[in-house]
Amino acid sequence: VGKTTIARLMAAEGGLELSALSAVFSGVADLRRAFEAAEARRKAGRRTLLFVDEIHRFNRAQQDAFLGPMESGAVILVGATTENPSFALNAALLSRAKVLTLKRLDVIAIEALLARAEQDAGRRLPLLPEARTALIAMADGDGRYALNLASELFGAAEASAQLTPADLEAIAQRRALSHDRAGEFHYDLASALQKSIRGSDVDAALYWAARMLAGGEDPRFILRRLIVIASEDVGNADARALPLAIAASQAYERLGQPEGEIAIGQLVAYLAGAPKSNRAHVAFKRAKAAAAETGSLPPPRHAVNAPTRIMKELGYGAGYAYDHNHEGAFAGLDYFPEQMPRASFYEPRDTGDEAAIAARMAQWARLRDEHKS
Repeated sequence: VGKTTIARLMAAEGGLELSALSAVFSGVADLRRAFEAAEARRKAGRRTLLFVDEIHRFNRAQQDAFLGPMESGAVILVGATTENPSFALNAALLSRAKVLTLKRLDVIAIEALLARAEQDAGRRLPLLPEARTALIAMADGDGRYALNLASELFGAAEASAQLTPADLEAIAQRRALSHDRAGEFHYDLASALQKSIRGSDVDAALYWAARMLAGGEDPRFILRRLIVIASEDVGNADARALPLAIAASQAYERLGQPEGEIAIGQLVAYLAGAPKSNRAHVAFKRAKAAAAETGSLPPPRHAVNAPTRIMKELGYGAGYAYDHNHEGAFAGLDYFPEQMPRASFYEPRDTGDEAAIAARMAQWARLRDEHKS
């Protein structure tokens, strides 16, 4: 996006001295020299815009070094990062900064850049209209890529030539769609995939899965995420979802590329089209919270085995009823700790397979109440 250029323009517009560093090649000694020079300029009545590229590569302790010069006014810090600042920068630095997101260029912006390139070259790009559209699509929001490709086209074809999309693809050796596996975009696409499945938008879910694969995402990452979705979002509304997710993962390991992607597509379509329930996931979170709150309460005596004489004399196992010996394989005992009142964690939805679970739980609750009375 031209981050350094933006910093230069800011410095020029504000009448500031520009000092630039890259965290890839710089260390604490370089920072110290930059701060000392900035402080000297401040005392002379001049202010410094310090541009730090890839600022996330400085560790948390190194990031603290910026705080003093920022607060004294020695530097106006402009940091650039391809990571999510919320995760890559420490809280103290973020609290003194304003975060601006540089977004991908849209079609109109790319077209404007190409028009400027043509004006600078004194001639039109040697492209048929459909090839020009293809070039903009290839740029995928990256202005630098569009200009580099335009420069290559000016040198590769005569002014009178009219290249087709196929000609353009041969020259460009089409690059992959933008997908930064190490950065924030990686999680953006994963989030879009999960939310599309959760929202039962089958076509959108297939699109985001295809985008991730086209961008070079590790299929195993996608499959791990789909296994989570099968349990978290589909849950017991469709008990086949989790086994199918595991089977798709195993199928990919056996088939590899490209055939293994067929199993990924099948799984995505199935999960998105399945009935949804997160009630088991929510219930387990409630149970964990209750477990943390109640501490180390022992199980009721009837729920504990009594393998020794002493344990039997202490009452272990007393009152236990073997469920399979009762009608419907249900004896109606309460298995919560004796010092803890019964709690209701799981509330199944009345949809899909979970509707049958809800009906059985309601029947068991009624029989348990009758057993108490």
